[in-house]
Amino acid sequence: MTSLNLGILAHVDAGKTSLTERLLFMTGVIDKLGSVDAGNTLTDSLALERQRGITIKSAVASFVIDDVTVNLIDTPGHPDFIAEVERVLNVLDGAVLVISAVEGVQPQTRVLMRALQRLHIPTLLFINKIDRGGANYERVFQSIAEKLQPAIMLMGSAHEQGSRSAGYSPYGVGDAAFMARLVELLAGQDEALLAAYVSDEASVSYCQLRDELVVQTKQARVHPVFLGSAMTGAGVDALIAGIKELLPPAKGDADAEVSGTVFKIERGASREKIAYVRLFAGTVGVRDRLHWGRDHEGRVTAISVFERGAAVRRGSAGAGQIAKLWGLTEIQIGDEIGTVRTTGERRFFAPPTLETVIVPTNPADRGRLHVALVQLAEQDPLINLRQDDIRQELFLSLYGEVQKEVIQETLLTDFHIDVQFRETTMICIERVIGSGSDVEMLGKAANPFLATVGLRIDPAPLNSGIDFRLDAKVDSMPLFVYKSVEEFRKTMEETVQDTLRQGLYGWQVTDCRVTLTQSGYVSPSSSARDFRLLTPLVLMEALQQAGASVCEPMHHYHLEIPTNALGATVAVLARLQAMPQTQEMRGSSYLLEGDIQAARVHELQQRVPGLTSGEGVLEAAFDHYEPIHGTVPMRPRTDRNPLNRKEYLLHVLRRV
Repeated sequence: MTSLNLGILAHVDAGKTSLTERLLFMTGVIDKLGSVDAGNTLTDSLALERQRGITIKSAVASFVIDDVTVNLIDTPGHPDFIAEVERVLNVLDGAVLVISAVEGVQPQTRVLMRALQRLHIPTLLFINKIDRGGANYERVFQSIAEKLQPAIMLMGSAHEQGSRSAGYSPYGVGDAAFMARLVELLAGQDEALLAAYVSDEASVSYCQLRDELVVQTKQARVHPVFLGSAMTGAGVDALIAGIKELLPPAKGDADAEVSGTVFKIERGASREKIAYVRLFAGTVGVRDRLHWGRDHEGRVTAISVFERGAAVRRGSAGAGQIAKLWGLTEIQIGDEIGTVRTTGERRFFAPPTLETVIVPTNPADRGRLHVALVQLAEQDPLINLRQDDIRQELFLSLYGEVQKEVIQETLLTDFHIDVQFRETTMICIERVIGSGSDVEMLGKAANPFLATVGLRIDPAPLNSGIDFRLDAKVDSMPLFVYKSVEEFRKTMEETVQDTLRQGLYGWQVTDCRVTLTQSGYVSPSSSARDFRLLTPLVLMEALQQAGASVCEPMHHYHLEIPTNALGATVAVLARLQAMPQTQEMRGSSYLLEGDIQAARVHELQQRVPGLTSGEGVLEAAFDHYEPIHGTVPMRPRTDRNPLNRKEYLLHVLRRV
């Protein structure tokens, strides 16, 4: 039996979890439909998910279509939990993107479709809620073509939409208009088909077109669009057939070397760590010893795989499957088990742009709070737990206010810790604006370490991160300490990365190239510690010479408002320093577009309903970082500050 790892994605409230429930019901996994409103769906298992009616954590279930086992991954739709979606994208064979027939294309819909296209993930679209009042699948289909992807093919029509009796009728060989659209779309993607059709229209059969549709869909060049209702089941049987026919099954050799990716971590009833792993190759058995990262390994003590809805215990799991593994106590989200795949891009969405200090209501809970947050960071590394040992403060990175509320409720419900948050602030970055270099020579009085380190720092292209290079003689490297030049390079790179987490103003430094220009040692006295402790002093001196610019996160917004709300809305945008860059009249409404500081997006979201009598539609998403002019915000340092040589040396040499 083959496997297919399928992601269900959508903007919040498009009906994604309801569709998941319907798929499980219609394939015989569950015998009674759950409801998001009632809080009894299979995949929304967390108490908070049931209480709030939204998906917070990705969840896995499975069903069988003929000879294909589908591992279905339900993902969050709320943008505050986009990190969960990002991790799932790494393990998918195909996806279904759910769009409401009432609300249509929404902000998160655009973000998700762009990511799916960038990764070439074969995707079916499902226009849901054709039974709801205000449903208009024709309008939504046109909006998809304009805003998301023109290479789409409507696979049927809806009748009696907007009523509980709404139904779906698939197109077929007898529909001349459908055949003409199918030929036009597919021939536009395939020159051989186009030539055959131009030569003799009658020679291109429906079977040929259907086969070509399967090929182009599996290659993510064309995206079939289905219609239906997750609540009534209309059209879902056609979607199920489309999932089997049009999406590619998982590939992988069960006899090859083990290769897999961890995309989720959870804790069991006894707080033991459980890793969700997509296996791309090989077979993992109970008691097998697995390797990941540079030098981590662990022994598998138990395995579960997904069969007909639930996870069941098995002695092994093979290529193409999703497995829950016990026993890997040090493993983290994103770790590659066994052979590392060369997958190219791994980041698909913007990182969190907000930060807050979290404080226990009872100061005696400070230690317990840290332990609890460490466990939450296992499940969501992008909250980026940061501890300031000097001020005894804990910082969290966030996507938005809803995420903050969920963290607060989770800590109270699961760990019995009541917390408060200080004001949410922006997370800025620093970019290098010039070039700088420095060297500390072994044996000089000012250098107390048994090492020579010379570094140069230069600007690099936007969004390139930190590029570390070696430009020193191999015989000057302490290879009696390290096993190879590559191990020395990796260790130095890690130290550089750690140092640049706090730049001249306390923010993460990025988009730069750091080059090791000189190295030296004394054998056998020099140690890895000498290089590790000297590097921050040299690097920060070089950074001071180069200079850095602090940049703040900016979101780009699309705001559609009634014409009578224009004056009041523009006044609020001016106060938020978010004046529209473009204004366009669209019938009886205005479309405003511009940039706004990340920290002000929440306030704008709160103001729009009142300004527009509930008729305004706001889309806002991270767009870029912009240099700050005027007073530069400083972030308090949480280390011993290599910018202050005396303080740093006193600390690292253990004199205080």
